[in-house]
Amino acid sequence: RFLERLLQGLQQFYPGLGEEALGLLKMRQRHQPFAFEQWLDGLLDELTQQLDDDQPLLLVLDDYHLAQGPVLDRCLQFFLNHLPSGVLLLVTSRQRPDWHLARLRLSRQLLELNEQDLRLTAAELDALLASQGARLEQQQVSGILQRSEGWIAGLRLWLLAVEELAEAGEVLQLHGGEGLIREYLLEEVIERQPVEVQQFLYETACMERFCAELCDAVRDSHDSAAIIRQLQANQVFLVPLDEQGRWFRYHHLFSDLLNARPADGVSRSRGSAHLRACRWFAAQGMLDAAIEQALLAGQADVAASLVQNLSEEQILAEQNIAMLLRWKTNLPDDLLASTPRLIMLYGWALALACQLDAAQELLDQLARFLPAAEPAAQRSLLAQWQALDGVIARGRGDGVRAERQCSEALAGLPAERYGPHFMCLSALSNLAMVRGDLWRARGLNRDALELAQRIDNPLLEALAHYERARVLQARGEVLRAQEEVHQGLLLVQRLPAQRSYSVRARLTIYEGYLLSLRLQPQAVERLRVGIAEARACRDVGALIGYCVLASLEGRDGRPAEAFALLGEAERLMHVWDVPAIYYLAMITLIKCELWLRQGQVELAAAWLPQLAETYGEQGRALAPEFHPQLALHIDLQQAALERLQGELEHAERRLRALQQRAQGLGGQLVGLAAQAQLAQLLKQTGREREAQQQLDSCLDLAQGGALLPFIELVQHQPQWLRECLQERASSCLVRDALLALLPAQQHSAESPEAEPEPLTEKLSGRELAVLQLIARGCSNQEISERLFISLHTVKTHARHINSKLGVERRTQAVARAKGLGLLR
Repeated sequence: RFLERLLQGLQQFYPGLGEEALGLLKMRQRHQPFAFEQWLDGLLDELTQQLDDDQPLLLVLDDYHLAQGPVLDRCLQFFLNHLPSGVLLLVTSRQRPDWHLARLRLSRQLLELNEQDLRLTAAELDALLASQGARLEQQQVSGILQRSEGWIAGLRLWLLAVEELAEAGEVLQLHGGEGLIREYLLEEVIERQPVEVQQFLYETACMERFCAELCDAVRDSHDSAAIIRQLQANQVFLVPLDEQGRWFRYHHLFSDLLNARPADGVSRSRGSAHLRACRWFAAQGMLDAAIEQALLAGQADVAASLVQNLSEEQILAEQNIAMLLRWKTNLPDDLLASTPRLIMLYGWALALACQLDAAQELLDQLARFLPAAEPAAQRSLLAQWQALDGVIARGRGDGVRAERQCSEALAGLPAERYGPHFMCLSALSNLAMVRGDLWRARGLNRDALELAQRIDNPLLEALAHYERARVLQARGEVLRAQEEVHQGLLLVQRLPAQRSYSVRARLTIYEGYLLSLRLQPQAVERLRVGIAEARACRDVGALIGYCVLASLEGRDGRPAEAFALLGEAERLMHVWDVPAIYYLAMITLIKCELWLRQGQVELAAAWLPQLAETYGEQGRALAPEFHPQLALHIDLQQAALERLQGELEHAERRLRALQQRAQGLGGQLVGLAAQAQLAQLLKQTGREREAQQQLDSCLDLAQGGALLPFIELVQHQPQWLRECLQERASSCLVRDALLALLPAQQHSAESPEAEPEPLTEKLSGRELAVLQLIARGCSNQEISERLFISLHTVKTHARHINSKLGVERRTQAVARAKGLGLLR
């Protein structure tokens, strides 16, 4: 029947083709054998005579799986093997035809597109929505792409439904259990499956992920592996989760439908299915999955019992805070405080989530179990209490208590309590960084690494590499810090990609940060990847990623995007209920940096002294965990503020003092940045010999690989920097990298660039703001509107700026200001 219709279709383009062959087909009796290959051979010979290579024939077999069978597969295999040169064959099918295609692949005559290839990308989805006139926020588009997984048929059906509701002003959510998508999946997919396969789909729909053995346990059967193979062969919305082909999940929209429409005859309740899954996961040692299933089954006591079987090492190494807090929400409060073990496990979870008050409140419940029955148990409980109390104190900024509690805990913890031991070493190392004792921090990091290696815990080992990288970065050894991050990432390479891990997120974010210090373009991509994973597991380390990314956006001239990133970071901290002590100073400091770049000197001048008063040398507050050298960076920005305000003498004194202070505290990277700023300031004020001495010293200090401190010299003093670099006798990594960053040298017959004369009268803060907007190309009217001043006042400021800079035109004022370092 298929061949008869194929031939009739060909006759529409080639009248008279295969008349004899068609007659033979019509005379054939079903019970009689038929030489299909001989029949096809004759037809192809006849077709070849009528083909034109300049006008090839495109033959489309759509939904081939509906007609597929052994006989037809053999016929089309023969057709493929003898395909004329003027014929192109396009086949679509839900399952792979039983054809041998190796020869066609080798000869590059075959193009195969699988399910993954057919999924729309983000850009393609944007184009589809635009073509349909759909206007959605970017967050909505991202949600639609995630839910649809790029399935174009589902998206088109959703768009059709959206058009119908557009006039009513309603917003239709993308859901597989509703509307046109539901009808399509029912008619085209589910109802075409055998009854036993339909039963399997509905019975396993409640599983977020599954394998054949789990399905057998949930269904109390032994045929799951065969059914899964059938679903794979028929392309029934099954998504593989591993390379071994063992674990799967259903497509999001397909899962919607299965869960929204329970099948007739599915006897077991969802609760019973989850409980069976819980037992199976527990038997396999997969306790986190077993706990999830117990909670879904509504068995809180079973979940609590399983939680107690988790080790502190596992919780502290994985730090999947989102999962732990989700469990806590589903467990009664009295159950959480029912045993010392549950108190400690969830106390750590809350501390890692930065929910310090809740962690302290739960930890106080431990007093009900003291004194313990035996002296050894008493000492162990007290040491565990001290470890957690010390980490909570570090979060609150109480350095004295944190130091005392963590140190005493290290002396009293039993040898088998590796997790709390590691966390105490980490907290003490962080405190040592805050106090500028980087050698002690390094020694504590080494102890933590040796501990993780001794117990063979790759997650804790990777976390130790991350903390070693932070110390190395503070010392200006950026290249060595990158090596530590690389070692940490190698350790977590074997972890499942579909699960989120805090340590992998932190390492990825820090890799991006170190790349930004090296002025590498890959920094942005690594930061975004790390932030996404940190958000998935609710890791506060995402804050570092947002701050670095905002700084990069500001440096690239995109202040709006930079402030949006900081706003998102702050919103996230609010949603996660993170105390302001963790993030507010960090975000405010980056805002000051952005304001200075924009020329909004008044805003920076209002906030930097407050930060200095709180965290500076005489400040009362301890630097936050994620920015242990905050005080030095505040001082650096204050120097930049004074330079922009024209207070060059104050800026010079501050930079020289900061240079000495940073060196004394081991903060060579901040010291390098201060020295680079000082070199530029000296150059601007005509003290070239001193400037060159400072630059030479900078280059010596920068052998660790940091390039970011030189960015202003690259942008504002390229010719002078080039000359100084070329005068150095020996080549080195930093020198060569800086030369590569400099713009191409312009050869001219004119004299070398003249040295800018220092200002005789400094610009006011308002004049600097006007100058910054002039540099951005704003008209007088636009400046008036942005600064909320009259047009006459703008013109007055412009005249004063030209007078103080000794120029006549706007373009000259901008060039002169850049030469003086007033514009960054």
